[in-house]
Amino acid sequence: MYEKKIPKNYDCGMAVLMEIIGGKWKTYLLFLINSGVRRPNELQKSIPEASRRVLDLQLRELEFHGIVQRTIYPEVPPKVEYALTEFGQSLLPVVLEMDKWGNGYLSVFKELMEKKKSV
Repeated sequence: MYEKKIPKNYDCGMAVLMEIIGGKWKTYLLFLINSGVRRPNELQKSIPEASRRVLDLQLRELEFHGIVQRTIYPEVPPKVEYALTEFGQSLLPVVLEMDKWGNGYLSVFKELMEKKKSV
């Protein structure tokens, strides 16, 4: 895992939360895994604008923090699935509330993005 040169300060809960789920795709990955999308290929198809490398990196970070569990089945070819851990499920209210907020803001966001295009 990449280590920054300037040490981070984890004296508050928001800093810890952002370290764990603060990645471009992490909360969306949690949302998808909770929705039943569990195989790496399915996750990639659900987020085509993200590279496989970035998704793998963010999944590994979530696994490191104990949010997701990776299961490798002894098959040929190997089958890999991700599932939320009990600790990861404790984040679901936060993720689902973020989804609810985003859906409520969707029309305003689309208007703003249209205005941005015309400028």
